[in-house]
Amino acid sequence: MATLVTDNTGFATTMADIEAAATALVGQVVRTPLIAAPKLSNLTGAEVFVKYENLQFTNSFKDRGAFLKLSSLGKKERELGVIAMSAGNHAQAVAYHAGRLGIPSVIVMPVGTPFVKIGNTEALGAKVVLSGETLSEARVKVDEIAAEQNLTLVHPYDDPLVIAGQGTVALEILEDNPDLDMLIIPIGGGGLIAGCALAAKALKPEIEIIGVEAALFPSMYHGIRGEDPVCGGQTLAEGIAVKAAGALTLPVVKDLVSDIILVDETAIERAICTFLSIQKTMAEGAGASGLAALLQEPERFKGKKVAIVLTGGNIDPRMMASIVVRGLEHEDKIISIRIMISDQPGVLGSIASLLGDAGANILEVSHQRMFLDTPAKGATLDFVIETKDATHAKKVMEQISAAGFKVDRQAIGAGAEFGAY
Repeated sequence: MATLVTDNTGFATTMADIEAAATALVGQVVRTPLIAAPKLSNLTGAEVFVKYENLQFTNSFKDRGAFLKLSSLGKKERELGVIAMSAGNHAQAVAYHAGRLGIPSVIVMPVGTPFVKIGNTEALGAKVVLSGETLSEARVKVDEIAAEQNLTLVHPYDDPLVIAGQGTVALEILEDNPDLDMLIIPIGGGGLIAGCALAAKALKPEIEIIGVEAALFPSMYHGIRGEDPVCGGQTLAEGIAVKAAGALTLPVVKDLVSDIILVDETAIERAICTFLSIQKTMAEGAGASGLAALLQEPERFKGKKVAIVLTGGNIDPRMMASIVVRGLEHEDKIISIRIMISDQPGVLGSIASLLGDAGANILEVSHQRMFLDTPAKGATLDFVIETKDATHAKKVMEQISAAGFKVDRQAIGAGAEFGAY
């Protein structure tokens, strides 16, 4: 059973707690690898290492803190059960480890939680209650149910044992590579970065801890400055979309973390694609935010030995598919073009031949005659085609234009400068 150790640091969690957590977690969670990433190093200019927490059983670091907290409960608390609020990773970690330990669990999730996350949580044995539009609103329902049924709250980040469990990530990182200059760690409520900062600074005082938040949810960034954050909006990093920093985690971050970088949605999307295409691994938005910081501000990390924590890989498959296609569009490997033609037999076939001769692969085609901006004796052909790169895409459009057809690029984002030919 995990218990807290106290010392004179002034923080709710201590290095002794984290070391005790490491012992308690042996054989209970995966000791995930820290692997050098030379391709990411070439891309960013830093010497990059990746801590693969997406390899935990529930595919996120949340397994650590959840198990530690649950294993600390007494017999009566276990019999009565536990409750948590979460939109994803914490829910699955609590459900899984509660099931392993024979503890009944209730998870309150916001009403808009994707079906796949609700289904995964229920499949792990938890009772799911949908309430509220946000985690803050879900917390109201948690308190109500906990009081009625005398359940123990397993908080996602503001709990000393949860912080201790998450801090074992840094212990493992520095055990595998003690020469690191920096750790880059995503911030939601702050449980992971607080635990890791306590551990890393105890082992190596000169190491820099860099936090990363989604720009739409800068709660810790403003919290350590004593400012009221303005949070909200649709973010790919919903796992760190927290509107208020933890009461226990904020003092640790303020004291031990060197800087907090706010990453925009473009950087997060690019990081997800980069993990998939270059590292061949799945990262959710929050999990990719450390890499997003490297991609957004490469000069900040150039020449440094940096470990990034890939905190989780629980991304909705449909969202992943959309991001991959958008990534290919940004790289001009998939483009959409519109060609104006005369409405005569054989024209479609001739253009298809032109595209084939140019080395383009046709993915989709649409033939329209009814648009008002199309001449009565004309038609439009919309093609989605696969090309090698931006140079090839431009060459394909030039060849179509040279054959006497007016062609316009219909791409979203990068590459729109091609215009009409």
